[in-house]
Amino acid sequence: MTRRLALWWVALAMLAIAGAAQAQSQPVGTVTHLSGLLTARHADGTRTVLAVKSSIFQGDTLITERGTYTRVQFLDNAEIVLRPGSEVAVAKYIYDEKKPENDAVAINLVKGGLRAVTGLVGKRNHDAVNFDTPTATIGIRGTTFVAQFCQNDCGGTADIVRSAPPQAVGLPISSPQGSVSQPSAPQPPPSMANGLYVQVLDGLIQVKNPAGSQLFGAGQFGFTPNFNTPPIILPQNPGLKFAPPPVFNSPGSQPGQQSGASNTVDCVVR
Repeated sequence: MTRRLALWWVALAMLAIAGAAQAQSQPVGTVTHLSGLLTARHADGTRTVLAVKSSIFQGDTLITERGTYTRVQFLDNAEIVLRPGSEVAVAKYIYDEKKPENDAVAINLVKGGLRAVTGLVGKRNHDAVNFDTPTATIGIRGTTFVAQFCQNDCGGTADIVRSAPPQAVGLPISSPQGSVSQPSAPQPPPSMANGLYVQVLDGLIQVKNPAGSQLFGAGQFGFTPNFNTPPIILPQNPGLKFAPPPVFNSPGSQPGQQSGASNTVDCVVR
């Protein structure tokens, strides 16, 4: 009896492993538009050069080179457009058409920026979708939004001082007597300070980290400088620029309608 139970548990474990491997091998998205060089780093460490119609798998990290924009459509019709110089990991993408309670989407913005459009998962179970960044987690409420994480690589003319407490961006703090205390961090150059920026085009998002939480609605801009500072609302565009080729903005456009889309065969980088 003991031996039979042991064999039974071994069989169950093998079935679970096989199921996980099958889920890992199922594509969760497709590259629909591409202008430039896009690579994927897979969960096993291998890298692939992607083209239009290439499949995206759970565990893939998408990397856009300089000058590259790409649009990816997922199983539930959600979309993300990546800007040049971005790295985004599809950590989890589970869409169960018949069992919404099983849905789970986790996209990690490692660097660069993206524009995201909510799919069926986000519309029927918005708590199942999260976009993680180095400074905060973005929760969606059925929306279209832009997110950009700056690491000494963002130009622009942000005027953060007008909208945020000076300590939020590491700027000097004036005392009531007019003296200036020492900043907690070096004053940033005349460009977009390091941190996460968001812009809501439609709907609502919630940006949160251990320091606090903030809702952002359509037309609003937000900033989160680090993991220990709460998100804040900015009064105007801090310098966000997101300008993919016009065809990327056409919902009805088909793959292959833009330059650089003729190659539909993946190439493995060895």
